[in-house]
Amino acid sequence: MSRYILKIDCPERMGIVRSVSNFMYEIGCTVLEAAEYADLENQRFFARWEFSNTSEGVRDQGLDQISEKFKSLAEQFDMRWDLYSATAKPRVLIAVSQHGHCLNDLLYRWKEEDSFPAEIVGVISNHEVFRSKVEWHGLPFYYLPVNAQNKPEQENKILEIMEESKAELLVLARYMQILSDGMCRSLQGRAINIHHSFLPSFKGAKPYHQAHARGVKISGATAHYVTSDLDEGPIIEQDVQRHEHNHDSSKMARMGKNIETLVLARAIYWHCQRRVILDGNRTIIFK
Repeated sequence: MSRYILKIDCPERMGIVRSVSNFMYEIGCTVLEAAEYADLENQRFFARWEFSNTSEGVRDQGLDQISEKFKSLAEQFDMRWDLYSATAKPRVLIAVSQHGHCLNDLLYRWKEEDSFPAEIVGVISNHEVFRSKVEWHGLPFYYLPVNAQNKPEQENKILEIMEESKAELLVLARYMQILSDGMCRSLQGRAINIHHSFLPSFKGAKPYHQAHARGVKISGATAHYVTSDLDEGPIIEQDVQRHEHNHDSSKMARMGKNIETLVLARAIYWHCQRRVILDGNRTIIFK
């Protein structure tokens, strides 16, 4: 049995769900999971279907054949759409600097959880700190030190590594380098960053110090897609934690590590399970 995921985004109008359901019936497929959302304010429709070809008549159909048959329906409703294999795990490249809690968490999940929805293919870093850990996990480690002179060259190497490893997603797991506008455009919708702050508050460097100076009672973490606007990309996931008056910035940062790992992991799960649809500056997520 082959399983597929279909995501669509199109103008809102009558008959979309019925037409897609009829299409799946006609090609002999069974719907396993369906989620739809109609944004009536902006007159847009979003949906995600997971389905399988279980009948004898369609077992020889693959992704390409189903895609070809779906094109006319997509054109009829002016759809932006993507069709994926539900069993093929997206390949992911991780970037990290000198804070390893998110990297450690992702490597553990990748090794220990059968349900982890991604295949990690390597780790890049502008420091050597995590080489032995990454290579112990049997992954290639790419040391790409960055300075003002070589930044364009090193960003090109990251793109080359993604292409060579067939990675479709770059995860910035506390990678403390600001990507150039050109790099952000190249990776639109294909790079996720974890920011140790509840955006849009406390952007940029040392957000826990900023939060402590403001005497906040709640801080958090945000996972978002990378754009050329620093820490302003479409948000995928956020979570918060409470602070007391006697928490200094160091304790806030230590507490923040736990929430950062959870928020980043959730964002990766949802992206790699094809549950996220980008809608301008926001995301539609079918959990």
